[in-house]
Amino acid sequence: QAPLAESGGGLVQVGGSLRLSCAYAGSPYDSYIIGWFRQAPGKEREFVAAISWGGGVTYYADSVKGRFTISRDNAKNTVFLQMNVLKPEDTAVFNCAPVYCLESECYVRMDFSSWGQGTQVTVSS
Repeated sequence: QAPLAESGGGLVQVGGSLRLSCAYAGSPYDSYIIGWFRQAPGKEREFVAAISWGGGVTYYADSVKGRFTISRDNAKNTVFLQMNVLKPEDTAVFNCAPVYCLESECYVRMDFSSWGQGTQVTVSS
């Protein structure tokens, strides 16, 4: 069983909103920076957003700044991604993973390989 499980995806029209959830299996993930990634058909996986352990520091890809908001509830072992003003180019499978961040860029931790199934987000025009 994957230590992180994504949910909340679906089909939405352009301009709509979705809230994704990433439930993680407690320690050690509750002490990690957790990030969201997405992969569209035929494209490489790309970083979307990340949040520090305490939630005080967040990171966003330029393509989602001002539209997406990442948050975290450590009591519930869950990271959320609120996505507003969705565009067709947001269509992708979204996954979460523990990351490390260097300045404004975040990368999957090298000791992590147990990706969950992800959650599909489809934005129709």
